[in-house]
Amino acid sequence: MRPVMLRRFVPALCIALAACASPAPIPAVNLSGYQPEFKQGYADGCASARGSLTRNDPRFRSDPQYASGWRDGFDICRKR
Repeated sequence: MRPVMLRRFVPALCIALAACASPAPIPAVNLSGYQPEFKQGYADGCASARGSLTRNDPRFRSDPQYASGWRDGFDICRKR
């Protein structure tokens, strides 16, 4: 192959392979600015909405940030 063809082929191949990658555990939602407790709750709530119940019950009862994140993640991911 010519170098010019390689410069076009390699990036196209990388894009095609990236499209086949499995999705991230956390949906594409911008959670920057939220506390880590909220982010963990969101991730657990989203995983629960997708079928594998993931919730730290003692933390859910005692940590309002985790509980709020869990509820938001569950509600948003359930709708998708």
